[in-house]
Amino acid sequence: MAASPDFTEFVQELFAPLGGVSIRRMFGGAGIYCRGVMFGLIADDVVYLKADAESSQAFLARGCTPFVYDGKGRPVQMSYWQMPPELVDDQDEAVAWAKTALAVAKAQKAATPPPSRRVTLGAARRR
Repeated sequence: MAASPDFTEFVQELFAPLGGVSIRRMFGGAGIYCRGVMFGLIADDVVYLKADAESSQAFLARGCTPFVYDGKGRPVQMSYWQMPPELVDDQDEAVAWAKTALAVAKAQKAATPPPSRRVTLGAARRR
């Protein structure tokens, strides 16, 4: 799951019109962020964008596939779909798809409750 420096730089420029786009290396690939929200990833120099049940239909219609990795001997499908390859030559269209992915990522982030704070037994006794 590699992400070459040249490709990550290209992707950052491709999505620059969104504003605040950054790319962070992770697990050999890279996450694509806009103002702290991850809306895409790069694996083997392929861009994958965040999708939900509704937006994934557009990816399916274009013949795109979801991101799948090997999780302890079994395939694990994530909610990121391969960006249609022809969009790398059309920045306006690529940014439009990225805006949809960013909206999905923001909605999912807002719907996720914050992690609970467990009180340890020792901390409870000190109160």
